[in-house]
Amino acid sequence: MNKIAWRWTKSLPLASRLFLSHLVVMIVGVISLVVISKVSSPRFFVLHLQRLESEGWDLIDIRTDLVQGFETAWQRSTIWSVLVGTSAAGGLSFWVSKRIMLRLKEMEQITQKFAAGHLEARLPLSEIPELNRLGTSFNRMAASLEGVEARRRELIGDMTHELRTPLTVVRGYLEELADGGMEPSPEIYRRLVTETRRLERLVNDLQELSKAEAGYLPINIQPVNLYPLLESLVEKFNDQLLEDGPVLRSEYPSQIPLVLADIDRTEQVLVNLLGNAIRYTAEGSITLRTWSEGGKLWIAVIDTGIGMNPEDLSHVFERFWRADQSRDRHSGGTGIGLTITRRLVELQGGEIQVNSEIGVGSTFRFSLPLA
Repeated sequence: MNKIAWRWTKSLPLASRLFLSHLVVMIVGVISLVVISKVSSPRFFVLHLQRLESEGWDLIDIRTDLVQGFETAWQRSTIWSVLVGTSAAGGLSFWVSKRIMLRLKEMEQITQKFAAGHLEARLPLSEIPELNRLGTSFNRMAASLEGVEARRRELIGDMTHELRTPLTVVRGYLEELADGGMEPSPEIYRRLVTETRRLERLVNDLQELSKAEAGYLPINIQPVNLYPLLESLVEKFNDQLLEDGPVLRSEYPSQIPLVLADIDRTEQVLVNLLGNAIRYTAEGSITLRTWSEGGKLWIAVIDTGIGMNPEDLSHVFERFWRADQSRDRHSGGTGIGLTITRRLVELQGGEIQVNSEIGVGSTFRFSLPLA
């Protein structure tokens, strides 16, 4: 029987269970009050009469009537108290249950809309603190999921747009070659190889970006000395510079403080920044500089290249974004290198900043925590 009653109770709606729980608590309280007062009140009244008699009052002839009158008055007052208290408590319990259920039904409707794809749906604020905290947490989660979905759609659209250009070029050349409208030549094959390599770089960068944004990139943080890395990069990129191109300068001490970083990911960041600087700096200089400030080591890549408009700086780290002056898709960039760079810096506990001016140059700097 107990198991059946328990299963029946569990099958009741939450509002009914809340109401019944309030009634049970109220009934237990009333029964306890009645039983305790029934046992103790007459005894205390008799003790009071005995005290009066000891003080000289002659109550021996009317004691029985007094006790019976007290018990009658107590019973009547108890009955009225139980009736009024039960009605008030029952009404209040019903109101509280309905108030809670109203908010829960609103939450159910909003979550159903959200599950159906209406990601803009949000829970309203509640006067009940616990439900209000639950609603705030849900709204925060909903905003995050809405942002993820927006970024997913944006990424698919951008990726489709970026893949279309090299695919169109490759298809055009192949169709011309197949139809005999173009004679095969080493130049044609070089163009096909260039577009194919661009597709390969784009796919690899997209894979790297998806791992970085999802937090799946392995990051091995440990104390490292960046001086050997900087020296090797300066030597490597100096070999790539033409005689009439920019000069690569190094402005950092031989004793660089140790930082907490992943040496491989830091190298990837610097390669991206130095590669961009070389790509958009035809003459002048590119400077690699370091300094310590506020418990961080700052590393800057400063160039005298074409620069960017101030209003473009907020978009520099967005996927597939290019400033008007650097929109040449055949320059070797995929448009997501700086997005990956920012994420790699953030995964190592640092931040990245940019300053730029048209015709003057750009400065990309990022920080790493000191060990």
